[in-house]
Amino acid sequence: MNKALSLTGISKTYNAGKPNALNVLDGTNLSLERGEVVALVAPSGAGKSTLLHIAGLLDSCDAGTVHIGDVDMGGKGDAERTAARRQEVGFIYQFHHLLPEFSALENIVLPQLANAVPEAEARAHAMALMERVGVADRADNRPAALSGGEQQRVAFCRALANKPKVLLADEPTGNLDPATSDTVFAALMELVRETGLAALIATHNPELASRMDRTVRLENGTLV
Repeated sequence: MNKALSLTGISKTYNAGKPNALNVLDGTNLSLERGEVVALVAPSGAGKSTLLHIAGLLDSCDAGTVHIGDVDMGGKGDAERTAARRQEVGFIYQFHHLLPEFSALENIVLPQLANAVPEAEARAHAMALMERVGVADRADNRPAALSGGEQQRVAFCRALANKPKVLLADEPTGNLDPATSDTVFAALMELVRETGLAALIATHNPELASRMDRTVRLENGTLV
């Protein structure tokens, strides 16, 4: 099986059964092949963040199935879902969410330590990732001493630190100016291509979307 992520019949309603019920996803289907980079485009409030959270096992769906690789995550308990989320999925958000009290390098090392990677190996892997995106010389700086573009590149490295099968990104360059966004996105694409994982990247930027393998649009709860 070559699929890294499969979503089948995903439905999600908030406040179900109440007058203010909001049907966000309605039988949504999506699959990502290994090595494929897919743009997710949707108007604000259309449910793209909900879709990403369900795909990444941060939220549950009312109906449907989520497979990571060939594993159906629907029947898994909290501990198994947490382990899969930590080992198989990488997340990048619009804002970097780096831990302010730790250096850039430590922010990339910590997720690996949580996965029982030996510290020396974790540090070497973190430095290799930082070198690929051009921030190795900032390894000892805390996030507050980094530019916005540098912070986001460190966040990319953190998301890929545990060598996930799937990368999920929610407007990863949305808070950057256009020139920085272009540079940072190019670094992200290089990392993704080198690692061969599957990536689903939400963006409002049509130029960035055009640089991915294909685009899916979320409309009225379904993907087209």
